[in-house]
Amino acid sequence: MDEDAFRRLTDPHRRELQVHCYRILGSTQDAEDLVQETLLAAWRSIDSFEGRSSVRTWLYRIATNRCLNALRDRSRRPREVQAVPDPEPTRTIDPVWLEPYPDAMLGDLAGHAPDPAARYEARESVELAFIAALQALPPRQRVALVLRDVLGFRTAEVAEILGTGETAVKGALQRARASLADRLPPAGRDRAPLPASERERELAGRFADAVESGNVDDVVALLTGDARLTMPPQPVAFDGPDAIGAFLRHRAVLRGRALRVVPTRANTQPAFACYLPDAHAPIARPYGLIVLTLRDDGVAAITWFADTALFGRFGLPRTLRT
Repeated sequence: MDEDAFRRLTDPHRRELQVHCYRILGSTQDAEDLVQETLLAAWRSIDSFEGRSSVRTWLYRIATNRCLNALRDRSRRPREVQAVPDPEPTRTIDPVWLEPYPDAMLGDLAGHAPDPAARYEARESVELAFIAALQALPPRQRVALVLRDVLGFRTAEVAEILGTGETAVKGALQRARASLADRLPPAGRDRAPLPASERERELAGRFADAVESGNVDDVVALLTGDARLTMPPQPVAFDGPDAIGAFLRHRAVLRGRALRVVPTRANTQPAFACYLPDAHAPIARPYGLIVLTLRDDGVAAITWFADTALFGRFGLPRTLRT
């Protein structure tokens, strides 16, 4: 098979493979790298592909096992976690190694109807809370749940991909589902406004206005009673409007200047790139990325990503004129 024929065979699956790797790894950059490794491995072994499964299943088998190898390698590396910030958080949590995923890279995947055997809707399966909950699962539980409950592979197919028996897959699924149920709200309880709906635009617009005006009280007024602020990978959470408000006021004093924001989207959710005006030049520089989790009654979660290297991945400007 020549390279053009190989690309025609594999290109239709490239985007969904990248989202698959992102679900398992929680990192956009790692997902891109793993898809490249997957396609290279597929190219090298194309002559041994016997067609006993579909090309899609074959590619998922390669990608999944590459992800498992990456998770094992990652577990051997020392991980640095930033110091717990002031003021004192509501509680400490396990560090979650997570990046947001640009909606522009999702294409129309989030709008596709999942396989009838899948348990999760396509949009739900890329939302930030779901991806964060996945990262808390042991690797083989994580991949078994993604393959079976997100992608709809049969239990026998999952066992074949993982090189194990169906009984082991069923056990992994049972434990993974129980753990996920503890970490995610009951289905239907916390539904967000539809993307691009009037209610989503209203809430996101009010949030952006409050941030740019430096009015923390207006941000707090948008929060639900059980709202949470997290900053992956920092092992802290601020729960409730009072704790979140205290933290935001403290940060506002440290910055000394209100942020500028540029709207974007991540994980099918409203997001904002934040820029800090330079004290000595008429520009604002990248400062961090906010992803909002909305409910009809307000902002249920604020997730802050301090890594400004993400801006390039989202196609965001390097600076803003002020």
